[in-house]
Amino acid sequence: MLPSVGSQDSHPRTSPKSCCGRSMGPRSHHFSLGFSVSSLGLLFLFSLFPECLGAEGKLAHKLFRDLFANYTSALRPVADTDQALNVTLEVTLSQIIDMDERNQVLTLYLWIRQEWTDAYLRWDPDAYGGLDAIRIPSSLVWRPDIVLYNKADAQPPASASTNVVLRHDGAVRWDAPAITRSSCRVDVSAFPFDAQRCGLTFGSWTHGGHQLDVRPRGTAASLADFVENVEWRVLGMPARRRVLTYGCCSEPYPDVTFTLLLRRRAAAYVCNLLLPCVLISLLAPLAFHLPADSGEKVSLGVTVLLALTVFQLLLAESMPPAESVPLIERHHDTSRGKYYMATMTMVTFSTALTILIMNLHYCGPSARPVPAWARALLLGRLARGLCVRERGEPCGQSRPPESPPSPQPPNGGARPPAVPCREPQCLCRQEALLRHVATIANTFHSHRAAQRRYEDWKRLARVMDRFFLGIFFSMALVMSLLVLVQALKDSGKGIQNSFSRFQRRPHEDSAPKTQLTIKCVPHTSSMLFYLGACGSGK
Repeated sequence: MLPSVGSQDSHPRTSPKSCCGRSMGPRSHHFSLGFSVSSLGLLFLFSLFPECLGAEGKLAHKLFRDLFANYTSALRPVADTDQALNVTLEVTLSQIIDMDERNQVLTLYLWIRQEWTDAYLRWDPDAYGGLDAIRIPSSLVWRPDIVLYNKADAQPPASASTNVVLRHDGAVRWDAPAITRSSCRVDVSAFPFDAQRCGLTFGSWTHGGHQLDVRPRGTAASLADFVENVEWRVLGMPARRRVLTYGCCSEPYPDVTFTLLLRRRAAAYVCNLLLPCVLISLLAPLAFHLPADSGEKVSLGVTVLLALTVFQLLLAESMPPAESVPLIERHHDTSRGKYYMATMTMVTFSTALTILIMNLHYCGPSARPVPAWARALLLGRLARGLCVRERGEPCGQSRPPESPPSPQPPNGGARPPAVPCREPQCLCRQEALLRHVATIANTFHSHRAAQRRYEDWKRLARVMDRFFLGIFFSMALVMSLLVLVQALKDSGKGIQNSFSRFQRRPHEDSAPKTQLTIKCVPHTSSMLFYLGACGSGK
């Protein structure tokens, strides 16, 4: 009896084959069934996911419509008009773009964050599916009119078109990048070891302290994302809040000043400007060491003077045309010692003294004898101290002063020899010979005295050369060391004073009010620049 078809299909060994030609066992059959159920579940979830996204987007749109249905960005968002709106200002320094010393303009790239509370932009997150924050264009909400007071360009202040982050409790955070050009009084008195203090004063353009109160977040600007500058080293950027009362208005005006403390990287300037000037100034006294017969003593002094003039012109091209002159040795209210001018003055005097010494050297045999005081003081003591001696004369000993030659008798001081010849003709011949010998002796003594005077003047010139060589070389060396030490001391003292002042009073909530009498001209950039300058504490 043959088995039925149904019994054959239900038998496990006679199950139908798969498309690959291999039989499917019970384990494969259950796996296929489970995979099909999982696929159907995933498809069901994916079909529900757009509904979830759409629900969240619909809630955000509903929240936006509910918030801005009766909202206006023209008025301060406070429930009580007599209440001041607190604005927190935070600045992050990103990059120093340029420091224009000639025009005294500082260009910075900043990230400015402003935070305030909008009383009309609040909601319950539970009513909108747990949505607690949204990001909307900043032009839709009220924004504080905080601008840079000491702005250096003529363009009107422009607001960045970035979004604001709006939270459910009404807190508004506005982050915006800004490239600022601010005025900065550059003091190059210690160049290239100078340290600069540039203030950036932020405040409201139209609101007083009773309407808007601006405060810094923390005691200093953030330098976490700062890109190092090749010319300037940033020492800090402390923040300071001030409240000023001006003569035009009765209400106080708060502002926040961020003072950027900079120190110049002086390595390049030392190698390119200062070191050549120091070496040239040390080269100038060597003109006294050149022999007078070489003919290059005056040429060396003039060449050094021209080189210093060229360096001064190169330095003047990059410096502001102000009263402050670079490389100041001492900086007081009434006197200023300037290194370049002092060096040029020293070189000028050394060249003039070189010319005078050359005149002494070339006095010639017809000159008058060296005065007695000069012979005793200069050719005596000073020559021994400077080891200026003639050839063969040991150092420390000087040639004793030689008395002028006494007049010789006609026969040269020689006693006529006894001659046995008594004839008149023989006596006449002998007397003629004696006269000729006396003439030759007198001429020799005169020539020797003139040569001695000439040698004395040349020796006096050598003594003066040696003396002024030591004097001017010591002056150049001491002056170079003093100007470097004084410049480093002044720059370090200025930075320490700045830091100590900000450490004593880093964040003022109620600074002493300053009464100013000015002409109130609203919406004028020059007035705001003047107000910022008056409040800088200078």
